[in-house]
Amino acid sequence: MTVRIGVVGAGALGFHHTRILRDVPGAMLVGFHDINPERAAVVSAELGVAAFPTLESLLEEVQAVSVAVPTPFHYRVAAPALERGIHVLVEKPIATTLDEADALLAIARRTGAMVQTGHVERFNRAVRAALPYVDAPRFIESDRLAPFNARGSDVAVVLDLMIHDIDLVRTFVGGGVTSVAAVGVPVLTPFVDIANARLTFDGGAVANITASRVSRERMRKLRIFQQSGYLSLDLAAGTGEFYRLRQDLRDDVDRAMFVQRAQGAQALESFVERIVLDAPEGEPLRLELEAFVRAVSGDAPVPVSGDDGREALAVALTIVRDIERTMPSLAGTVARGRA
Repeated sequence: MTVRIGVVGAGALGFHHTRILRDVPGAMLVGFHDINPERAAVVSAELGVAAFPTLESLLEEVQAVSVAVPTPFHYRVAAPALERGIHVLVEKPIATTLDEADALLAIARRTGAMVQTGHVERFNRAVRAALPYVDAPRFIESDRLAPFNARGSDVAVVLDLMIHDIDLVRTFVGGGVTSVAAVGVPVLTPFVDIANARLTFDGGAVANITASRVSRERMRKLRIFQQSGYLSLDLAAGTGEFYRLRQDLRDDVDRAMFVQRAQGAQALESFVERIVLDAPEGEPLRLELEAFVRAVSGDAPVPVSGDDGREALAVALTIVRDIERTMPSLAGTVARGRA
């Protein structure tokens, strides 16, 4: 089955959606639509892809669309597509409010259309390599720091950057979030530009997540602590390591003997095994789009469902409300800016 697909939005991210979809197996890129005719003309000429003058004209020609417009417009683009029974990949966050997210999912259920949420970090090489070793984490620490970029600054950093890690933590831990404690402040925009959240899960696991878009340097690191060992992931580099007790010591049921051997060790390596995490190379966005096409074709399940996107958004908005609680002056601006 060849999927007739289009892209909505030709900005910084939509450009790459369009670029990649030109040669994704099983997909035929029909074209794209961007609300800015000048931008559309530039992208069309550079990539050799047809630009459609309206959203409606594009939707008439496709079976699936990738929605890469700014977050406040996700609902108004995805809803008419889903109403036509067109399958939708919508960039994170799935919407700006839970009401919008629930409405999109309700339309999809009614029309039989599929929704995939664009949580692209699920396809990060380090994450793919780590998943086989993740086993009931008890504590996760995540840091995502980036220099300021105007793209995404129309919402708080919680919905722009932190939501990536909310989704990852939920993926690693499983279960639901039972409590949230968060702080955040605006620095360069009217919205929150740096935030920290502590999430507690129903199984007792805790995650500490920091996101900033006012950093001088980039950092995307995640550390997972569990009974079987410790995982350290560098998402920017796509690399990771897993440290665990050496097999011969794990098999030693005599705790006193273990303590004696550990105390006599000259180096950590003498009783800790280091495993370099590895997974096949692959551009995360390309892997995400390929997975979408396979899901539309019925060849694979949806890797990041609309429900996954909805739950990540729910946690993000809970963090937003907690920030507003601690800084009442930000109420109504944390998520979406001035009213």
